[in-house]
Amino acid sequence: MKNTLQHCLPLIRFFSLSSEEFVQKVRPYKKLLRSQLYEELLNSYLNPNSEPNDDILLPRYKNIDGIIDSKIVNLNIVSLISRWIDKLDIKSKFAYAREFYLPYRFRLLLRGSRDGYTPKRFHELCDNIPHTVTFIRVSGTGEILGGYNPLIWRYSNTFDDEFGKTKDSFIFSFKSKDNFKDSILSHVKCISKSLFYCDGYGPTFNLDLCLMVNNNNDLREYNICQCKQTCYEKKIRDEEYFRGNEYEVYQIIMKEA
Repeated sequence: MKNTLQHCLPLIRFFSLSSEEFVQKVRPYKKLLRSQLYEELLNSYLNPNSEPNDDILLPRYKNIDGIIDSKIVNLNIVSLISRWIDKLDIKSKFAYAREFYLPYRFRLLLRGSRDGYTPKRFHELCDNIPHTVTFIRVSGTGEILGGYNPLIWRYSNTFDDEFGKTKDSFIFSFKSKDNFKDSILSHVKCISKSLFYCDGYGPTFNLDLCLMVNNNNDLREYNICQCKQTCYEKKIRDEEYFRGNEYEVYQIIMKEA
């Protein structure tokens, strides 16, 4: 049987199988697999911190119509973000290789290249809408930065600092659209200052991920883009300041069964 299947085995997406499928459909045929492959597969279920290799076949795209229309991210990233929102496989380094998890539609609210890069347009299009995800593409590196806000964004022109309070927001980074293996997920630790509201700011997760205009002129384009670890567990990039060449804001909506 091993000789018969030798050309088929490399085409099987073993790491997309659930633990139940592994036990029922793979484990009985352990002797047919390379010992290294079997050990890596077993480790992926037993040890979420084990490092996946670069030869893993990623899940196939299927039933993807209407999930997202993005110039920044692909379905692999969308699937990971959805897992993080629902707190599934948060610590697993193999999460990106599992079967796509796509329970949400991502409804586009704003795209910088279409709607502009000013705080004013952000607040006009995104305020008072709950459950939003922001994606920012960094100029020069192709990095993708972003964050999830389960609350709303809102406009504030007071002189007092106004913060949003939630334990469920998070920020993240990816090396590029096609490199989701080395992603960084950072949960909020200062719950009382998870989000920041101001007329001269765009989507702002405190200073940990911030788009703003100095002098609070909401008609100008963003001229300060910052990642300074303050209220979230991890910093999501090494350099504090960056320039973005595109950003998108989506509302996530549960798909109908």
